[in-house]
Amino acid sequence: MQFSTLLQHLSGAENQPFNLANDPELNGAAALNQALAGELSFLEPGNALLAALAETQASALILPPDSELHGKATERGIAWVALKNPRLGFAESLEQLYPKRQLAAEIHPTAVIDPTAELAAGIHVGAHVVIGANCKIGADCIIHPAVVIYPDVEIGAGCELHAQAVLHPGSRLADSCVVHSHAVIGSEGFGFVPTADGWRKMPQTGLVVLENGVEIGCGSTIDRPSVGETRIGAGSKIDNLVQVGHGVSMGKNCALAAQVGIAGGAKLGNGVILAGQVGVANRAVIGDGAIASSKSGIHGEVAAGEVVSGYPAIPNRLWLRCSAVFSKLPEMARSLRQLNQTN
Repeated sequence: MQFSTLLQHLSGAENQPFNLANDPELNGAAALNQALAGELSFLEPGNALLAALAETQASALILPPDSELHGKATERGIAWVALKNPRLGFAESLEQLYPKRQLAAEIHPTAVIDPTAELAAGIHVGAHVVIGANCKIGADCIIHPAVVIYPDVEIGAGCELHAQAVLHPGSRLADSCVVHSHAVIGSEGFGFVPTADGWRKMPQTGLVVLENGVEIGCGSTIDRPSVGETRIGAGSKIDNLVQVGHGVSMGKNCALAAQVGIAGGAKLGNGVILAGQVGVANRAVIGDGAIASSKSGIHGEVAAGEVVSGYPAIPNRLWLRCSAVFSKLPEMARSLRQLNQTN
């Protein structure tokens, strides 16, 4: 693809400065310090790879609005365009340079589909897929090989279920959801009643609702509750190996990194970000736009917009001050012992 052609597909490129140089033919993309001739790369303000601009072999760049960077690229004969959000432009470029393979609307002969299931037009069903009774699957869905869809599951239009994903009864997916391999939607919540004879299982009869555009990573599990629903808000993105417990309510556009664990009944507002291995206790409440850094442990309430760290989670700035003291604790303890001996 010619660089000039690529520019036509980038949002925000209109009326922005650019230099076509020799309008290179692009056949791929790579990081700035790894890019070769014929490849596209990008650079954000303050990026650690800034020094690589002087040596990169990339044929074209997406740059921030910085005239100094533009001049350096021009001096090296590299084609470039300036965008307010270079990372977004790079994402759009990858979609053009590596177009997604289109699958035919067909049902593989090895698929097992209950006669009561309702499949809309344009659906691709791969090998060894199982679709249970009374399921409803919307138009233009892609169901990859060995996906298991239990009875009483509803899936909206344009969803994609990757190989060996599992959807249990009561799963409700809105439009354009993506479920990656080995993820389990609607698995039974961890509910047991203690009795004199041991643990009595609490039936899990509720629903799991994924709103529009939710994406669930590989190996993640979203549990259904005994009654009511577990809900993941529209546009939320969940990484690999994340556990969302029964009855959790998550707002729109949240982002959960790998190995996050959320216990039953917790409530997350809109735009919440949980970094890797964050733990959220039962019925904890996290306000809109809050951020928890990696390995934080949240036991109570986090206010909207607050940034927390540590275990138990405390305001990030306080945690940073505490962290600065940790390494000095042995010395402080030694000084304290010496004072006690003196007295």
